[in-house]
Amino acid sequence: MNQPKVKYSLSNWDLVSVNPNYKTWNWKDLFCYWGVNVQSVIGFSLIASLYIMYNLNTFVVLIGTLLGSFFVYLFANFIGKPSQKFGLPFVVLLRSSLGFNGAKFFGLIRSLVGIFLFGIQTYFLSKILTYLIRILLFTIDESLLVQDIFIFYFFGLNIIDWSSILIVIIFQTFLFSIGAQYNKKIINFSAISVYVGIIVFFFLVFLSDVKLTSKAFVNIFNIKNFFDLNNLLPLLTVAGTVFAYFSILIISFGDISRNVKNTKELGKGNLSLLINLIIFSFFSIFIVAGSDALLNQKFSDIDRIFTNPTDIIGKYDNIQITTLVLFFIVIASASTNLVANYIPSQYSLINFVPNKLSLRSASYIISFLGLLVAIFWLTILSQIGILSFIDTFGAFFGPLFGVIVADYYMINKQSLSNKDLYSVEKESSYYYSKGWHIKGVYSVFLGFIFSASTIWNINLMFLQSYAWLIGAFVAWITYYLLAKK
Repeated sequence: MNQPKVKYSLSNWDLVSVNPNYKTWNWKDLFCYWGVNVQSVIGFSLIASLYIMYNLNTFVVLIGTLLGSFFVYLFANFIGKPSQKFGLPFVVLLRSSLGFNGAKFFGLIRSLVGIFLFGIQTYFLSKILTYLIRILLFTIDESLLVQDIFIFYFFGLNIIDWSSILIVIIFQTFLFSIGAQYNKKIINFSAISVYVGIIVFFFLVFLSDVKLTSKAFVNIFNIKNFFDLNNLLPLLTVAGTVFAYFSILIISFGDISRNVKNTKELGKGNLSLLINLIIFSFFSIFIVAGSDALLNQKFSDIDRIFTNPTDIIGKYDNIQITTLVLFFIVIASASTNLVANYIPSQYSLINFVPNKLSLRSASYIISFLGLLVAIFWLTILSQIGILSFIDTFGAFFGPLFGVIVADYYMINKQSLSNKDLYSVEKESSYYYSKGWHIKGVYSVFLGFIFSASTIWNINLMFLQSYAWLIGAFVAWITYYLLAKK
């Protein structure tokens, strides 16, 4: 039987509760999900830098990293449990606290940020493909790359750059628009493949000179004066930095957790974030330290320590190693783009016009807009400080988390009216004021002001790593005090 179009006009096949038979994700799948998010080039560089570049006590960095990721684990459980229980994506859950119109427009912010970051990631992903194409052409004929066709630039891009961007966009659109079950296969394949790749890279470094690389790795560890009170601030800074790195994933984690079998699998899977960080940290630190020693660089000269894997392989001057590592970086970057940017953008776009869009049509919109960002990133967008505005939009995510958690756990006592979430009738539980819950909107904006102030107020910039937490707390307490009346 067809649902009445007016009464349930907020319904969409991709937004309705997941059939329990299709809740197939277990803790192993979530291990791979968190693995994908740890395995990015930025993640590699961040972890290696924290341990190596800043001369911090090793245990301070380790405990700070685990502390930051533990808070990610806690908040992922908070936001993930209602979506797992009711099978709902983040934006539908948001209708309970902000109303269906509030969820449309505030959810759209998640799409805008996701699409922009998808475009940037696509640009850098295309650069890796460009390197691989150039290696191939150079191998075929060294003179090819100096031909006129390859040195003509349009919008700062030559024919190889343009080809790479188009290939990457088409490839991602094709893979990412199939559906949740296929996404799980991509995530699992990527996490396992990249771990295999990084283990191979590890042994390439380790076996090059076992004694030298092992000594370089051991020399990194600084365990003196761990209990010094002066270590407290660096520890909190590391924790805040790690939390900030993962914070963009938390608000839309329900898009993933809705497919998980049960809360037990959810808790175990989220805890695997800490395991992923420990494993990945070991390999990334050893590769950086061992490579530095092998390349005969002075370890005390921090300006010459390479923490970016693409910089490291560039110094090896070995085409086979370079090609192999770049191949795994392509897999890691594409899968990170999927889980951090593409999936959240899909659901948020569909929620904005649920009677018009599907998973596939939303994917085409994301890819087209992402293509524009990738094309203009080098010549225009990267030059005008656009990332500060993206960070500002991102300052809404903590407050949105705050109102969702306060509404679900403290106001509604972990219950929801599933059918009312899709209804526009005045009698529905979430109609509020013509689809806007004013108390929720007010709470979000108040939290946003506190969160965004750490970006734009020069006197508060030292708190920027905690912007998400500040916004979430302010919105949570404000919503609770207003909505309980």
